[in-house]
Amino acid sequence: MNRTDRLYALVEELRAASPRPRSARWLAGRFEVSTRTIERDLAALQQAGVPLYAETGRTGGYVLAKDQTLPPLTITSAEATALAVALHALAGTPFARDARSALQKVLAVMPQRERHGADELAGRVRLAAPARQPAAVPQALREALSMRRVLRLSYSDAQGAATDRCVEPHGFLGGDHWYLIGWCRLRSAVRGFRLDRIQHVETLAETVPPRVLDLAELDTLGWEFVGLDELVKSDRGLSPEA
Repeated sequence: MNRTDRLYALVEELRAASPRPRSARWLAGRFEVSTRTIERDLAALQQAGVPLYAETGRTGGYVLAKDQTLPPLTITSAEATALAVALHALAGTPFARDARSALQKVLAVMPQRERHGADELAGRVRLAAPARQPAAVPQALREALSMRRVLRLSYSDAQGAATDRCVEPHGFLGGDHWYLIGWCRLRSAVRGFRLDRIQHVETLAETVPPRVLDLAELDTLGWEFVGLDELVKSDRGLSPEA
């Protein structure tokens, strides 16, 4: 067994035993290597972010935090490649970095044969590279939304007129373009801000006050918007035309 296969098998062994600990000596006997080799493997897994912790005592050992890991997934090579293709469409959105991280986690728990198949299939797919690197703005907006912080935006409208304004973020609208939706203190109304027109963003220390927004004011954007939770529960597509 090579080291890659042993690392994968180690995680599965600890997952099956969790919450009971497995000592390095026990694992060394199980995989027919030295205790020192197992300790190096466990350290490598911890450095890679696998949630392992050590329990001390006579019956101590290493434990895998089962609720923080995924079991092996029966996902096909084509399904994994489809996720990677979908990830490409998220470039420049508030969720691009999170989606990339999620895909890495899925690949990490795929059986080796399917993972190699996904690598091979992905190598046969070519996608148009983005014309420019997406700005870091969307990530900052998502973090401010999660922390419920007021934002100060430098924004250019469709005519190129620039304004600075404070906005209480409420959420995002996705489609051909992505928008930050929030209460604009400059206009005293709900407004949608196209992400690629936000020139600068500053997260303020002020917490967003409780406010009920009438999202019907967004009808000026010309689309029928559906909540992501509704789309996930139904068989409707994610396209605005669905």
